[in-house]
Amino acid sequence: MTSFLTYTFKNLPSTSKWALRSSIRPLSCSSQLRAAADVQTKSKKTLAKSSVRNIVVVDGVRIPFLLSGTSYKDLMPHDLARAALLGLLHRTSVPKDVVDYIIFGTVIQEVKTSNVAREAALGAGFSNRIPAHTVTMACISANQAMTTGVCLIASGQCDVVVAGGVELMSDVPIRHSRKMRKMMLDLNKAKTLGQRLSLISKFRLNFLSPELPAVAEFSTSETMGHSADRLAAAFAVSRLEQDEYALRSHLLAKKAQEEGLLSDVVLFKVPGKDTVTQDNGIRPSSLEQMAKLKPAFIKPYGTVTAANSSFLTDGASAVLIMAEEKALAMGYKPKAYLRNFVYVSQDPKDQLLLGPTYATPKVLEKAGLTLNDIDAFEFHEAFSGQILANLKAMDSDWFAQNYMNRKAKVGVPPLEKFNNWGGSLSLGHPFGATGCRLVMAAANRLRKEGGQYGLVAACAAGGQGHAMIVEAYPK
Repeated sequence: MTSFLTYTFKNLPSTSKWALRSSIRPLSCSSQLRAAADVQTKSKKTLAKSSVRNIVVVDGVRIPFLLSGTSYKDLMPHDLARAALLGLLHRTSVPKDVVDYIIFGTVIQEVKTSNVAREAALGAGFSNRIPAHTVTMACISANQAMTTGVCLIASGQCDVVVAGGVELMSDVPIRHSRKMRKMMLDLNKAKTLGQRLSLISKFRLNFLSPELPAVAEFSTSETMGHSADRLAAAFAVSRLEQDEYALRSHLLAKKAQEEGLLSDVVLFKVPGKDTVTQDNGIRPSSLEQMAKLKPAFIKPYGTVTAANSSFLTDGASAVLIMAEEKALAMGYKPKAYLRNFVYVSQDPKDQLLLGPTYATPKVLEKAGLTLNDIDAFEFHEAFSGQILANLKAMDSDWFAQNYMNRKAKVGVPPLEKFNNWGGSLSLGHPFGATGCRLVMAAANRLRKEGGQYGLVAACAAGGQGHAMIVEAYPK
């Protein structure tokens, strides 16, 4: 059935349709990759408020993000989370006993360690008296972990919080069919041989069919890739534009990796294997090679392929968040302030991946900023089509007025400030861990580039989204 969003786009007046199609200049011209905004850093007011506690991120780390099925495939999620925590302890030298709380995000939970934050914390040597809990909010789970920590500190409940996220796609839980599960549970309850034989007589071979996990919406039964394909079509994002954007992500990530800019990455000695030193999903190709790939979801006419989609990834991340006065008293020089943040949610059918479009203007308004005040944008790249559709929606007055109940568009971020060190398409996307990577990329870019404000945004399953303002800590 044709989506409502596609229907309304096709039935726009020709002038409105042209405006929406043209809101992003084609990526095929290299000169057009450069946005018009002036990159020179300008002095701006701080977002500090006398009535609100200043909260800082002291530093953050992540173990290398790896393609699923590679070096981490024999581990468990808490192993990766523990490695991230140990990396953070080594990077910051923070005494374990000053940490008040630990929060981790994850999406596909390992049933043996459902509270992976607690298991990882104990494994990393934290006191068993430090509370830890796990949150899940799809691809913004680590974002939720961080903002939960921010709220604990802002309310005065804590001074020091460690937040992070983890995902291990190499070993996702695969369940028996419901019929098989029911039979096994009933057999466990059976008290006599006759009861057991009666149950076994009902067994059928189709009971052995496993239930495989899928990246699909429970409410719509649609995979995220299928939704991304429809979204790209609704906003007239071409296959070429998507491939060009994906290539851009890989080239920028490769450059950042070679120049040592991905300083949040820490080494991880995998038990029984070699030490992993860097992300292994950064693989710049060519447009010619990318064009040979067939559609991955909508066949044969779809535009989303393996090359312009983020890949299944294993990884973990962690950040050290403190009240500013606590950080300074301990002699730390924080990386950045964590300022305003918002969560949004919309229709999971037609607007599943438009979280950044809805969240960006809201967080800017809360902070009293405009798009021109932002020096570094870090948006989660689920798919090239998702990113480009969001940019077109953000640059459309028609979309703002008809879907967002806003008078005017927020505008489109200049590409020269956008995901300059690569993104999820190239660096990888461990569902529960990406949020911390986004925040640290923004903080590290602000310090490197001399900017003051960063904007982090991400979409998530369920039609949800998140955005946060990160302010550079004064040098």
